[in-house]
Formats: sequence, structure tokens, C-alpha cells
Amino acid sequence: MSLPRFWLAKLLFAAVTVVAISADALAQEKTEQPPANPPPRRFGGPRGPFVLSPEVHEDRRVSFRIHAPKADEVRLNAGDIPGDPGERVLKKGENDVWEVTLGPIDPGAYRYTIEVDGVNVVDPKNQSVSESNGNVWSLVHVPGSDFMDAKGVPHGAVARVHYDSTALGRTRRMHVYTPPGYETSDDKYPVFYLLHGAGDCDDSWTSVGRANFILDHLIASGNAKPMIVVMPAGHTGPFSFGAPPPPSSDGRPSLGNNAFEDDFAKDVRPYIERNYRVLTDRKDRAIAGLSMGGAQTLNVALKNIDDYAYVGVFSSGVFLRNTEEWEKENAAALASASGKEGLKLLWLNTGMDDFLMPRTKETVELFKKHGFNPVFVESTGGHTWINWRNYLNEFAPQLFQ
Repeated sequence: MSLPRFWLAKLLFAAVTVVAISADALAQEKTEQPPANPPPRRFGGPRGPFVLSPEVHEDRRVSFRIHAPKADEVRLNAGDIPGDPGERVLKKGENDVWEVTLGPIDPGAYRYTIEVDGVNVVDPKNQSVSESNGNVWSLVHVPGSDFMDAKGVPHGAVARVHYDSTALGRTRRMHVYTPPGYETSDDKYPVFYLLHGAGDCDDSWTSVGRANFILDHLIASGNAKPMIVVMPAGHTGPFSFGAPPPPSSDGRPSLGNNAFEDDFAKDVRPYIERNYRVLTDRKDRAIAGLSMGGAQTLNVALKNIDDYAYVGVFSSGVFLRNTEEWEKENAAALASASGKEGLKLLWLNTGMDDFLMPRTKETVELFKKHGFNPVFVESTGGHTWINWRNYLNEFAPQLFQ
């Protein structure tokens, strides 16, 4: 059947129009083709050059880098890394990348920040961080240590545990280490309370302190009993170095803040004993701490002299309170025959260059005066995590034997 002339003309017109449009589109496509090497798509602004930081070299030298195109001065802040502070100034190189290489550095974990024109920042290319009470540090681990590297042994678990503190009226956090096999076992374990120092927090012992890896190695080698390690937050509010504590309720100068001790007694320890499979005899309970945590350890242990069989004081002593007043407050515990008899270990260790060495020695003499048998070890070094990791490695094998 043939189409009417009207419809045939209309179809012919449409075909011609499509061909014309296609030709125009093809011509436009040829003139608007993208360049052979299109610029990369950017998300969130310019990315800048590739930067690797920190870079740990095979000879244990460490390179720190940061891209700071508008900076005038960049330096590294890293207290535990030995060396002249003048060596920590970063030099500007290609593509506005600043760099410094230090070392060789002894195996271990080290905190650092990068100061850009007077402003401290974490390393933007480093995902490893270590918390403290008021800020966050970047963290670099230099491998090569047999007792704290994360390799070659079964690993325990570290939980970030939040609990309601009735003593402080708010939610608090602690870190809890459970040994390898805890999840698949019905066994009960001894418990070790491990306290941090001033300015730090409950994260510090497992980040820069590497406590979990130290325990993993000790347990795997048979040098330490499997144990649960509880690392609570020692600060109960803002901390300012050198600031005097607030006065007591009766207006007298305060000998220290008891808020942590209340939180520990009313909330931390009860929470652990309710929610974890821990042994609750005195012989199965230990406590230790560094610096401020060492002083808190003595306060907690002496108030509960029949509860702890192992007490460790790292780079510390009686210093959060006046020594004479502390002795009077704890007179009953210091005179307790059962307290002395059941105390299997009172262990103090401080570096010869530590500013708290005089307080440690005073504390050792105080306990000797009252008939205790403290073990005092004087190490090399000062008030640093380099020592505290070593002290934990020496103290933990003596527990629960």
C-alpha cells in the first residue's frame, strides 16, 4: 500500500532533519573533545605532592616530612628522641616539602608533633596517634625490640571500656587488656591495675607504652602469668603542671585530689570484678603506676593494705602530698602486721637522671622505717617512656608467682 504524498513528504523532511542534527553533533564533538592528558579530578581542594611521613629506614634513622608551602619555619617536637634540639629543624625542599632525618634511634615508640610557624600540629600523613589528657600526639614506632614489637606471638585484646562513674557523676573511660585465649576460656585470671602519669590518659600505656605487646611477649615466653591489665584514666579534670591543688572543704590547703581514688574504689575496681573473670584474692591482685600514677598507687594500696599483694612505683614516690602528713594519714596501714605479711612485692624503680629520684629515695626510707622490705632499683636515664616500658617488662614477670 502506497503512502499519501503528504505523509511521504513529511517523512522525507524528518529524515533530512535527523541527518543534519547528527552532522552538527559530530562536528561539535570533534571541536570539544577533551585534551589527551586531562588534569586529575580533585576532591576537597588541591592535594599537593606525595609525602611519606614518618619514614623509618633500615638503619633506624627516621625521616619526618610535611608539605607546608606558606611556612617560614618548621621544627620537630619529640621529647623522648635523643639529640640536640637544633638538629630537629626541618629544611624546605622540592615542592614545598619540609624534611628532617634523625637517628639512628633506639627501638621503641616515640611521640612527636610538628611545629609550623609556632603552631603544633599532628603529622597529617601519619595515622598512628597517642592520646594524652589534653592533646593528641603523632606516634612513630621504630622496630627492633624483642620485648615490645608486634610480631611472632599470640596477641591479647585491648578494649576501650566506658563506665558510669558514680563518684564523679559522669561517664569515664578505661583500657582493659585481656590475654590471648581469654575469649575462648572459662578461666579466671589475676588482675593488674596499671596507672599512667601526669598529663597522660588511659590510652597512653597501650599507645606509646606498648603495654599490650610487652605482656604478649612475656606471656608467650612463659615469663609472666596470663593476666588482665586494667588501665584507668588518672585525671579527673584539667591538669596544669605546677598549679596547686584546690583547697579542701574546710579551707585548709589540700594535700592532693582524692577524686581519682574515689572513682577507683567505687567504680573502676567494682566494674572490673563484675564484668571480667578476675580472681579476687589478695595474692591475685597487683597495682603499679608511673610518676603521678606511682603516687596514686601508694595512696590506693595503703588505704587497702590487705587487698594488694604486689605494688610497683615507677619514677615516683610520695609526692602528691606532704610526706609527713601522708605518713600520719596512713599510720595504721604502715603499722599493719597483716599488711606487711601479705605484701609479696613492693618494687620501686627510678632513673638516675630523673628529677623525682630524691622523692623515690625518701619513700624507700619511709617504708624501711616502718618495717617493710621495698626493692629499689636505680636505672639509667630519666623521666621518660623509654624507662617506663622497661620497668613494666621487669615488673610484670614478678607478679602472681
